[in-house]
Amino acid sequence: MPAVLRAVLTGMLLSGAIALSAATDVDQQPRAAHGRLFPPEKLGELEGPDRDEWQQPERIMDALGIATGARVADVGAGGGWFTVRLARRVGPDGRVFAEDIQRQMIESIQRRVLRENLPQVETRLGTSLDPALPANLDAVLIVDTYPQLDDPVAMLRHVAASLAPTGRLGIVDFRSDVYGPGPAMDERLEPDVIIRDAARAGLRLHAHETFLRYQYLLVFTR
Repeated sequence: MPAVLRAVLTGMLLSGAIALSAATDVDQQPRAAHGRLFPPEKLGELEGPDRDEWQQPERIMDALGIATGARVADVGAGGGWFTVRLARRVGPDGRVFAEDIQRQMIESIQRRVLRENLPQVETRLGTSLDPALPANLDAVLIVDTYPQLDDPVAMLRHVAASLAPTGRLGIVDFRSDVYGPGPAMDERLEPDVIIRDAARAGLRLHAHETFLRYQYLLVFTR
């Protein structure tokens, strides 16, 4: 092989190796959040009268196998819209851990559960990397929150550690192929992105539910 051609091929191989290494490094870095944290002063926007109809909370809880007496968590609970529905489902013998990283959200949930007489709800002030959940949970729910996570893989690893051996994680978020309620289209994530993150965190996809009009539900197990 002529020396000039050998030098060109060597340079191409070296460039390819560098590019592959850079791509791998980027893939291993924490993904930046796509959206900002939801402002507490806009909580009313999450309480639309039609949300029960398109969110279908009962069907979501059925998909996660949440029953009376269960121990569950609502991660990124916001003002507690889903928290109170979880509390009613598990009943007085169950336990709901409502987590958020914004203290104003936690205070809003505390006022709400006191007003609605739901003592089975316990609030947890988490961090952007760790929701500070107890162990042995039957189900964890992350609704309309995933694109806001600073380091989703780190968060999911903590969630996985909190699940009981048969526990399930449900992630609900907005589809990018249909208009309706929810954030701007460029702040939405494809399900494959979440599935890949979950696999890196040691979670296995159990079901990809498509019964929601504007959203998808991904169910994971350990």
